Amino acid sequence: MSRRPPDPVQVVKQRRDAALHALVTGVPYINFLGIEFDRRGDELTAIMPFDEKLIGNPLLPALHGGATAAFLEVTAIIGLSWAMLWDDIESGKLDPDTLVAGTLPRLPKTIDFTVDYLRSGLPRDAYARAQVTRSGRRYASVKVEAWQDNRARPFAQATAHFVMPRRDG
Repeated sequence: MSRRPPDPVQVVKQRRDAALHALVTGVPYINFLGIEFDRRGDELTAIMPFDEKLIGNPLLPALHGGATAAFLEVTAIIGLSWAMLWDDIESGKLDPDTLVAGTLPRLPKTIDFTVDYLRSGLPRDAYARAQVTRSGRRYASVKVEAWQDNRARPFAQATAHFVMPRRDG
């Protein structure tokens, strides 16, 4: 029995980048907030670059709580979707050209989302990472933490539960 040779590293990287780009650009609200994702292997870091439109209290100034919550929820959804699609991306079963064409796999649906605002978000770039704590066929649980200058001092964190989309095949 002969094995298929592994894809070259550059092909795998391009497939990963194309899949992530399709996930992120497929949600217009992510683009509105300016959220970007930095990928290192299977780990994603969400980045919300500072923009004046994100300020909720100009007297402090502080990031708007809704912008913070949206940043955390987007991070959770994209992080969970990335984890869900990882095996298909790696094996080549998920064709990045299909994703770019707009046939994005269905995203998880939020059941509940709880945000803990730990301190004011300052007028600067924010970062977040999602940790999938449970992922089954029908249900998933995710924790997210957001920080600015020091990862050890988060300014907000969230816990989310999702209904997983039906996987065909």
